[in-house]
Amino acid sequence: MDYLKWSKDEAIATITISRPPANALSQGLLKELSDVLDEIEPDREIRVIVIHGEGRFFSAGADIKEFTTVDSSAGFTNLGTTGQNLFDRMEKFPKPIIAAIHGAALGGGLELAMACHIRLVSETAKLGLPELQLGLIPGFAGTQRLPKYIGTARAAEMMFTSEPITGAQAAQYGLANHAYPEEDVLDQAYKLARKIAKKSPVSVQAVIQLLNYSKTHEFYEGMKREAELFGEVFTSRDAKEGIKAFIEKREPQFKGE
Repeated sequence: MDYLKWSKDEAIATITISRPPANALSQGLLKELSDVLDEIEPDREIRVIVIHGEGRFFSAGADIKEFTTVDSSAGFTNLGTTGQNLFDRMEKFPKPIIAAIHGAALGGGLELAMACHIRLVSETAKLGLPELQLGLIPGFAGTQRLPKYIGTARAAEMMFTSEPITGAQAAQYGLANHAYPEEDVLDQAYKLARKIAKKSPVSVQAVIQLLNYSKTHEFYEGMKREAELFGEVFTSRDAKEGIKAFIEKREPQFKGE
């Protein structure tokens, strides 16, 4: 694999995002993540998964440069739907997934983290959905999951301003389970994983199924509409300007078209 590493130690599997410098979520990386889940799912020895990022970040977001290779609304809608389906699979995955977050989980990185069952963060980590800064919107169900965790008002502020919150705030708001000093996050994730691994896989899987019953029909309608708007917004002139400005490292000049 080019972008991920994974291993197992007794009942715990570790997935490491390894795409320096920012662990950006490319289409290739998402495909590899799907392939890893295919390997882990039938392995009866594995009971819990820990996912984390190598280097400075958990994941600083999607690969913006890759967006320049997509030239149609339908193409971006398909991209959004692909990410949504993968993250929905993670949320329904029969083995608990723990995200150990340090550095930054932004954009697609935060959407990935929100699809995990449990999130542990470093106190100083930055978590946010900054897509509007580029004239874009979240596309991997971020607009649907974030309000579920922190409420509509806080989610609106985070997305409208593009400003991240700290890991300490994320724990306070309910977006993360616990916040720790950065050097302790991964150890705490394994400590938690070992506790969960002692439980009956049958009962754990039942709880995961029941947790997913809390999703409503409106959630999936919202996901579908998000993917459609993801495609429409990405083909706007403002989106092209936002992506170009990001690549050129300058402030975008949006004109509302």
